[in-house]
Amino acid sequence: MYQWNEPENIQVLNDDEKHKEFYLVEDGLRIHSKLDFPEETADKYPLVIIIHGYTGHMEEAHITAVARAATESGFAALRVELYGHGGSDGLFKNHTLYKWVTQALAVVDYARGLDFVTDVILCGHSQGGLTVILTAAMKRDVLKALIPLSPANMIPEYARQGNVLHAQFDPENIPDTLTVLRQGEPAEMDGNYIRVAQSIHVEEAIRQYKGPVLIVHGDEDEAVPVEYGIDAAKSYANAKLVLIPGDTHCYNLHLDQMTEAVKEFLAQFR
Repeated sequence: MYQWNEPENIQVLNDDEKHKEFYLVEDGLRIHSKLDFPEETADKYPLVIIIHGYTGHMEEAHITAVARAATESGFAALRVELYGHGGSDGLFKNHTLYKWVTQALAVVDYARGLDFVTDVILCGHSQGGLTVILTAAMKRDVLKALIPLSPANMIPEYARQGNVLHAQFDPENIPDTLTVLRQGEPAEMDGNYIRVAQSIHVEEAIRQYKGPVLIVHGDEDEAVPVEYGIDAAKSYANAKLVLIPGDTHCYNLHLDQMTEAVKEFLAQFR
C-alpha cells in the first residue's frame, strides 16, 4: 500500500485512505490542496496535478470532473488552489502569473517527492492552462505529459494591447490599480498583474516542451477564443487537439466529452 509522507511544509486538514486535504506551505504561504486516490489500492501511482483558472477554485465542476477522470483511470489526482484563490493564502488583487508559476513549480516538486508517485502529469484550465504551459517549459525534463484545458494564452498578448480581464488601459502607462471583473462583479487588480503578463511570451514556452500534450477546447468558448487552443496545438512538437463542438469555456454543455478526452489521453501512461 502507498505511503503518504508528510514533510515539514505540510499542514494536514483531513487524512483518510482515499481523500486527503492539506496545506502545502511554500515561502510562508499556504497552498490549499486535495489529494484523491483510485479505488484500487496500490503501492505506486502516476499522478495528475490539476490547477483551476482565473477567479476559480478546486471544487468547480470541470475541475472535479478531471480529478474523477484521473482516479477512474488509475491515477492519483492532486488539486491545488493557487495564490489569491480558493482557500489558499494571498489576496486576489495581488496575484500575478509569476506568483502562480512559482507556486506551480513548488507543487510539482512536492508531487515528485511523494513516495508513491511514479510519473507527474500537469493539467490546468484557462489561466491555469497558461500557467501549466509556462511551468512545463521549466520542468520539461521531469513532467510526463501536459494537459492545458481552454488555455488562456491570449492574456499576455491582450496585456500588451491594453485590454485584458474586461479592463482597458494604456499599455505604456499602466495604472497602479485596475478595475476588472471577478465572477461578473467589479474587483480591484494590482497593475503588476499587467506588467507581469506583458513580459510573457507563450510561444517561447511552448517550444521548450517536447513531451505529449492534450489540448481540449470548446469551439464556442466565450472567454478564450478557440483559435488560441488551435494555434498552441499546432506549435507543440507532440500535441493532440480535441475540439468540442458548441461547447463553452468550462465545458458546461459537454463535460463528458472533455473527461473522455482526458481519459483516452491518460490511458497511454498506465
